Amino acid sequence: MQIQHIWMLLLAISGFLVFSLLTLLSPAQANPDHWRQAGFTTDFALHSVDLGTIFSGGPPKDGIPSIDEPSFQAANDIDWLEDNEPVILLEMDGTAKAYPLQILIWHEIVNDRIGDTPVSVTYCPLCNSSVVFDRRIDGILLDFGTTGLLRNSDLVMYDRQTETWWQQFTGEGIVGTHTGRDLKMIPSRVTAFEDFRKAHPEGAVLARPTFSPRSYGTNPYAGYDSRSAPYPFFQGDLPDDINPMARVVVVRDGDEVFAVALEHVRTNSPVGLSPGIELSWTGEQASVLDQRETARGRAIGSVEAVKTEAGTRTALVHDVTFAFVAHAFHPDVAILGITSP
Repeated sequence: MQIQHIWMLLLAISGFLVFSLLTLLSPAQANPDHWRQAGFTTDFALHSVDLGTIFSGGPPKDGIPSIDEPSFQAANDIDWLEDNEPVILLEMDGTAKAYPLQILIWHEIVNDRIGDTPVSVTYCPLCNSSVVFDRRIDGILLDFGTTGLLRNSDLVMYDRQTETWWQQFTGEGIVGTHTGRDLKMIPSRVTAFEDFRKAHPEGAVLARPTFSPRSYGTNPYAGYDSRSAPYPFFQGDLPDDINPMARVVVVRDGDEVFAVALEHVRTNSPVGLSPGIELSWTGEQASVLDQRETARGRAIGSVEAVKTEAGTRTALVHDVTFAFVAHAFHPDVAILGITSP
């Protein structure tokens, strides 16, 4: 059995084994020779972060396989998703697609196209971070895969054209040819499947892959929502004024970043962030990181971030992540609406 299959089987056994295995993992050696032996041809002379902050997550390069030839089903034909299960909703050029987190929790990256735009739809379970990117740099089309590495508990992706390493949460090239470059983020949001189906009954929903089947509908990180701190992969400072595992909405408007506690949005929606920028509560969805079955997770919120200028409403890039993640990547951004942990 291949190493990646052994790893995914262990993940599927129980949350206890996941926790035990993760706590035993050691940091990846901050030595380019170590990574070259693992199959990377990355230009390690170029990097914008301390290589010692990048840790092995256990699986090897591509051990968590990206979906490179996605297939889809019409929303009305889906019988394997519960109404409350979360999907990443992507709308562009009159087309709507949904990417269920019960699939992405096992694959993390989908290389796809919507209309004329090539995109990578990404999800990092350890950060609960859902981000969509335009997968072009200087007009060159990139395909992304998983390195098996983490920084601040966040997925480190790589592109197969230059083997540059990219930070999933920020879209920044951190090691290799494109170090210092930023992938363009595309607005998307996570919503309940029921809401997607009602709005787009014929909308395309990512189908369960058959090339590398996983235990779809189950959560290999059962109980992660109930932890008081992230797994030991995270070696940075934790925020001291909010539960590190509380969900926070991170909103991006160009170079400006806002952070708002999700519960604050729930009780105060709509929340104005600056003139013209508003964050609104749009309903409930199940957490895929709570119970063993993804549809049985506790209810968490769906939000929408928009900017209104000259009477025109535009969706903004935003992400619902954990407080420790927002603090790690944006330590100087105050989290609005926090309460004591």
